Amino acid sequence: MIKIRKIYDFNDIWGIIAEQGYNSGIDRYRSSYLYRGLPNVDFHLETSLIRNCKHKGWDLEKSILRNFTKYASIEDPKLTYSVWRQLIIGQHHGLPTRLLDWTYSPLTALHFATSGENFSRMERNDCVVWAIDIDEINSLLPKKYKNKLDEEWSYLFTIEMLDKVVQCLEKYDDDMKDNAMILVEPPSIDQRIINQYSYFSVIPKQMHNIETFLNSKTSRTVKYIIDKALKWRIRDMLDQLNVNERIVYPGLDGLSSWIKRHYYVK
Repeated sequence: MIKIRKIYDFNDIWGIIAEQGYNSGIDRYRSSYLYRGLPNVDFHLETSLIRNCKHKGWDLEKSILRNFTKYASIEDPKLTYSVWRQLIIGQHHGLPTRLLDWTYSPLTALHFATSGENFSRMERNDCVVWAIDIDEINSLLPKKYKNKLDEEWSYLFTIEMLDKVVQCLEKYDDDMKDNAMILVEPPSIDQRIINQYSYFSVIPKQMHNIETFLNSKTSRTVKYIIDKALKWRIRDMLDQLNVNERIVYPGLDGLSSWIKRHYYVK
């Protein structure tokens, strides 16, 4: 069941940032959570494929990937060899896909929860940070996927690992049904992926509602609903911590977006 945590006090934000658990095996503090920030509490966990193509999304997926690969392979010839690479590279460049973005950094999630909307409307709605537990999500996987993670001493899949377990989306969908999903680490193809500490979940075709899946199959998922009155305060804190568009989107576009918001007159 999804745990709902409502945050009304600024000091409670530290509960999200500093929730690393002690690991006696390595005598270190580590978190097993991935995070996703949304600027409006009314926004749901939904892939860009469904958001863009709605009820026809799954019917159009093959055409979208085929055309992307056909025209993009001149930039990346490896696309023709792996559907997983097609999905990840496509998602990174704005292609509608079945992938859902996550980050290992709660600060990055808070950035996305307090940016990306009209500045004049920042105080009109609460924002959200989702947290899912990697270990719990992995525990739901079919045996051959668990075995691959164990074999590689890994918590997350890479493209290369996935290609050794399953090579087509149809087989993946049949394996997962609506009971599980994999978490994959993208290749570090540019600084944006590195700076955002990016990860993806691969949503199977039969998982019609991601939140229903999390509510029925997990017990450690947390939905932090952050009061709208805190958004600018959190935003200003993140800017001082150097978590902003300038870092999350390296380059002149990110720099300009950061300056635009920094000098916004309320």
